[in-house]
Amino acid sequence: MADSGHNDAFVEFERVQKSYDGESLVVKDLNLTMPKGEFLTMLGPSGSGKTTCLMMLAGFETATHGDIRLDGVSINNIPPHKRGIGMVFQNYALFPHMTVAENLSFPLEVRKLGKSEREAKVKRALEMVQMGAFGGRRPAQLSGGQQQRIALARALVFEAELVLMDEPLGALDKQLREHMQFEIKRIADNLGITVVYVTHDQTEALTMSDRVAVFNDGRIQQLAPPDQLYEEPQNSFVAQFIGENNTLEGVVQEIRGDVCTVRLDDGEVIDAKPVNVTKAGERTRVSIRPERVEYNKDRLQEGAHTLKAEVLEFIYMGDIFRTRLRVAGNDEFIIKTRNAPDQTRLTPGQQIEIGWLPADCRALDAS
Repeated sequence: MADSGHNDAFVEFERVQKSYDGESLVVKDLNLTMPKGEFLTMLGPSGSGKTTCLMMLAGFETATHGDIRLDGVSINNIPPHKRGIGMVFQNYALFPHMTVAENLSFPLEVRKLGKSEREAKVKRALEMVQMGAFGGRRPAQLSGGQQQRIALARALVFEAELVLMDEPLGALDKQLREHMQFEIKRIADNLGITVVYVTHDQTEALTMSDRVAVFNDGRIQQLAPPDQLYEEPQNSFVAQFIGENNTLEGVVQEIRGDVCTVRLDDGEVIDAKPVNVTKAGERTRVSIRPERVEYNKDRLQEGAHTLKAEVLEFIYMGDIFRTRLRVAGNDEFIIKTRNAPDQTRLTPGQQIEIGWLPADCRALDAS
């Protein structure tokens, strides 16, 4: 496709809606802009609208309202095979009666490429996924991980600038899955391709993506790089959905600049950073990551509020210790500490004091 100066926006969703029954919207007023070469993950629970968005981009679903553009051109009425988009699904969808090389050659035949050009492209794609020696095999002779590599090679074979992946690693075991995450990321970076990746696995989203769009209820709740998403969630849904998160319920007492005081439901008062609370008297859910909580007095900074806590459970996890506490009436308050030589191991029944920096404690919506 000719470059139309839309490099800042290679993929664009503008005010996109999707309804299957004409009444309820699966995707609600979605706006999203992606530059070339970005690895973007759509993350969310089942039914959040992420897969529908991917299918509309691929052309297997049509938008009920709005516009989807690729490189500045509206693709709403372009059929899937003419969009020049590579696809990788969880069920590899390889043709069982064809060899690996024939499977890869098929999308090139559809595009009317000559034999020698097809062979060169197939060879290159197989080498990209380290499967150069497997061209003559049939899919049934390959392991799940190998089949997934071939499905990936097939999406890359016609040098598509955009590759869409829908839960591609869902069927693999944990170790292979983690290995493939790094592999896919590396290939995407090396080739400079643009990837839209759909998953409900938050760790996968954090490790692979340049940016993550968190979907819930047909809307993007937050779109940001992984570190920002984890450390600066904008609402309670994102805070709960990404990583482990402690919450305490309370009411905002006052807001002064970027600090607010919150009276927790058990009467304790703490400082927090007001994120989406606007006035005193408003109910809030305060969010704090387990690794940002301190119980070692020497590590607590000046001015940190402390709360009393009772140790309920200590779990040794090898690289970290995970301790469950009762804090302000919440029995599921978790702290994580690194297994360091000088680290104390807490024991159930112990009474301790915990604290954190107000900046690490976010006052979010109570919903």
